[in-house]
Amino acid sequence: MTEALPVLLVFVPFLAGLGQFVLGRAVPWSQQFVSGFNLLLVLLLLRAVAGGEPVIADLGGWGEPLAIHLQADGLATLMLLLTAVLAVAISLYAIPAFGGHARSAWQFWTLWPLLLGSLNALFLSRDLFNIYVTLELVTLAAIPLVLLAGPRKTVDAALRYLLFALLGSLIYLAGVALLYAQAGTLDLALLPAATPTGSLAGPLAAALIITGILIKGAILPFHIWLPAAHGGAPAAVSAILSALVVKAAIYLLLRLWTGALEPLVSIAAGQLLGLLGASAVLFGSWQAFRQSRLKLVVAYSTVAQLGYMLLFFPMAVTAAWQGAVYHGLAHGVAKAALFLAAGNLLYYLGQDRLEALRGIDRPLAVSLLAFGLAGVSIMGLPPSGGFTAKWLLLTASLQTGQWWWTAALVAGGLLAAGYIFRVLRLAFLQSAEPAERRDGPVPGRLMAWTATALALLAIGLGLISAPLLDLLGDIPGGGS
Repeated sequence: MTEALPVLLVFVPFLAGLGQFVLGRAVPWSQQFVSGFNLLLVLLLLRAVAGGEPVIADLGGWGEPLAIHLQADGLATLMLLLTAVLAVAISLYAIPAFGGHARSAWQFWTLWPLLLGSLNALFLSRDLFNIYVTLELVTLAAIPLVLLAGPRKTVDAALRYLLFALLGSLIYLAGVALLYAQAGTLDLALLPAATPTGSLAGPLAAALIITGILIKGAILPFHIWLPAAHGGAPAAVSAILSALVVKAAIYLLLRLWTGALEPLVSIAAGQLLGLLGASAVLFGSWQAFRQSRLKLVVAYSTVAQLGYMLLFFPMAVTAAWQGAVYHGLAHGVAKAALFLAAGNLLYYLGQDRLEALRGIDRPLAVSLLAFGLAGVSIMGLPPSGGFTAKWLLLTASLQTGQWWWTAALVAGGLLAAGYIFRVLRLAFLQSAEPAERRDGPVPGRLMAWTATALALLAIGLGLISAPLLDLLGDIPGGGS
């Protein structure tokens, strides 16, 4: 039964999305059942993986090296858990958010389960080509979701997203082809021993694969498509894109760097990725501080927060490994809360310009509470999950004698405080005229408290970190 869990996690959401498409109309509560069932499957898988051994599903019955495996270890299970929890919360939020738009609702409830199944498949895949296929499925489901805000608002952003995604896919696939020519296998478990290290072809293949993933993950300087796509999409979609879709690319980079590509990467490459990460932290935070639209503040914050995860690569010790992964979890929950809270403000005001936030502290008190609590984790203040993650990264920087990464961590936290408190300050300032709703529905309790629940979870992750870090374990590949 345990071996069937990875298979169910892939195919149940796919079947739900296809069923919704055939039905031709939105049935949101049935999709909420799918999200709940997906969470139950992940919890069962987590219990199995916590026993100490990965869960492996063998598809097709072929022997090595042709076998197709789905594998759940500590890292994959944590990403599945993040996805499952956010799937339940975002689905609850989307019920009233899309309730008055029948066509958009049908499109969302068709595409969202397909994206959920694609993300599950990506986290479970143990083959470089199957990972390529799942990356494409994620892209093909995510881009139409961006357009749900209306073609006039998001068509340029969606096209830019598509072009960058295609470029990243082609570069990644070129690296996979070159690596297959060298090793004769694409199985992640077999590649380290099968890949020759004496030629330039192997490092070139690794460089192509890493570059393709960086483009897919919108890592500086390949971030150009992200702010417009995330800032223009509906709030529920922005939460999915920021918390999960770009995070999947960083997960893949962590997975390959500590496994299949480990014999091919160098210390210099790790330092370069760290430099990109630190640059993303500073540039993204500064751009977030400069924005005049709330959703663009949160979108540029994503550029910055993804940079923290790249600080693992120059340090490559267990503390950095745990800090990077835990930051991915804390950021995913907190950023989803920020986007949902920002969506509530937008629905109430009919716009998301910061100057329009004056005087909304009373009518949208719960949503502002969610924004502030999620901001605590984004800033890295105790006792949040963001604090735990950044403390681990800081410990790793001191442990390895690379103090300059500490400077990036501290500067990023201060800049994050700047743009979070800027939003809250404006929201609590009184305007000459009372804030009035102009467009869109007033956010109801379900929308407001879903965002708040995620924000509270972002804080709670700092209090329950021990069992999750135990599940993750030490850095693969023998790091200290």
